[in-house]
Formats: sequence, structure tokens, C-alpha cells
Amino acid sequence: MPEKKLYPRIVFLGTPDFAVASLSALVEHQYNVVAVVTAPDKPAGRGMQLRTSAVKDYAVAHQIPVLQPEKLKNTGFLEELKSFNADLQIVVAFRMLPEAVWRMPPMGTVNVHASLLPQYRGAAPINWAIINGEAETGVTTFRLKHEIDTGDILLQQKVAIHPEDNVGSLYGKLMKAGAELLLKTVDGLAGNTITDQAQPGGGDLKHAPKIFKEDGLIDWNREAVSVHNLVRGLSPVPAAYTLLGGKQLKIFHTHIAHEQHDQAPGTTDTDGKTYLRFATNDGWLYCDDVQYEGKKRMDIISFLRGYRGH
Repeated sequence: MPEKKLYPRIVFLGTPDFAVASLSALVEHQYNVVAVVTAPDKPAGRGMQLRTSAVKDYAVAHQIPVLQPEKLKNTGFLEELKSFNADLQIVVAFRMLPEAVWRMPPMGTVNVHASLLPQYRGAAPINWAIINGEAETGVTTFRLKHEIDTGDILLQQKVAIHPEDNVGSLYGKLMKAGAELLLKTVDGLAGNTITDQAQPGGGDLKHAPKIFKEDGLIDWNREAVSVHNLVRGLSPVPAAYTLLGGKQLKIFHTHIAHEQHDQAPGTTDTDGKTYLRFATNDGWLYCDDVQYEGKKRMDIISFLRGYRGH
């Protein structure tokens, strides 16, 4: 086992599995993670049992102290956080931090963000990069400051978006790339070999606001490729959707046929056996993988076998 890296002392802040990849990389490479800050346990499911975050589960399994503050400005939490004497804090997929938290360690607080900043600042950079039809995205490590996702850039790594990628597959690629970039960043900061770079201003900046249910409602008046990218950018969760027979139809995978037609956008067409397609303003969008309201997810042939609305 490699010798434990005793410097810097790190407090890690994060909640979902995307953050676990970075925490795991630090622990497995013997970095000195002295504490973890994550979301409080919350009741979930039919039985409303308390559910712990993915980051907490990992920390507990590796005997790392866990802090779960309800409020990040709470005096008791701030005193407990300070007691760990962190040199550096690392944030991956966590809520906004007050200045009292991000200014605490002498080496500052570093965030791992799933885009090539300054593009796609916000809560859903992976979704919006695909929805907008990008061929490339990446990960960025940067220092936290007051305005969200605007701090000085430390390192960046590009990641290609392939035509077959959806948010699920790209999520996995960026999760891995973010963990790798974080290790390089911590080494660079510890060795004083990274020069902070201010984010470039101006230009055509694309944003990545939080995804709401209404964002997934398909507008069939758009071009087929635009709808196709929306499906990719919301698959598998929360999923793009439309109405079919008065019920919600979630769509997880599609393909395009640029065929001329005289149908109004949103018109459905099916042979009842092998295909279900929707008219767009420049062709047809074929559904390959769907979930009808009240049913489980299935391929289109299985769906049509049980669907009697055509």
C-alpha cells in the first residue's frame, strides 16, 4: 500500500454517487481525507424510511467522520468543521456554501464541475450539453467564490459526447474524468504548480439551470434532431415525455427519419407491430424505448403488443 499523503488535510463535501467517485479516488490514493460533509438523512419511499446519501455510505464504510448539518451557517456546525483543521476543502455535487465555509481553509475550497467553464454554469450541465447538441464537454476544477460557478479555473479536461450518448452514459464518463482531474488538482495545489486562471468573460455563454418536469414536455413543432437531443439529454431520468391517448408517454431512445410528409407536428403513426413515430416539422421521430403511464419501461415492439390506442 502506498504511503499515506499527509498533506493537505482535506474535508470533502458532497452528496450523490457522482461525488463518491471523487471521494473514492482520494481515499484509494491515500490522500488525507479527515472528514466528510453531506446532506442530512431524509425519509423516502413508501415506508418513509430514513435514506442516507451515497457519500455518507462511503464515508461510514471507510471510517471517515461525517457531518450532516441542516444549516451551513449554524454556529455549532462551523465550530465542528473548523476543529478538523482542514488545509483544503473539496466540493462535488453539493449545495451552495456560505462564505464562512468556503473561506475557512488556508488553501481555499475547490469545486469539481461537469462542464468546461465558463460554459454551462448551473445545476444541470450534463443534461443541457446534450440537449443543445454539443459534441464535446468536460470537467473543470475551480476555486469557489461568491457567484456560482464563476471562480478561477485550476484545471480542465475535455470529454467527447458521442451520438449514442445520453445523460446516463455521459454522467459516468464525466464522473470518472472529474475524479481523475481532482487528483491532479490536489497534487498541483500541494506542489504549488497550478496557476489560477480567471474565467473568460463575454462571449456566448450557455447556461445549465435546474431541470424541471415541464422541461421534458416535447414540442413537436421543433426539428427532429432537437427533439432527439432532448430525449438523450433527459434519459434515463427524468425522461422526455409526450401525450398518447390522453396518457403520458416517457421516451428514452429515438431515431430520426428525414422523410417528407404532410402531417401536422405531433401526429402519431404506427403499424401496431414494429414502429411508433411522431411527425416533426422536418421528418419523423421513431420511438425505440418507452414507458406508458402506469406501465413499466419497454422496447417499442413490446409496448405495441399491449397498446390498443391506435
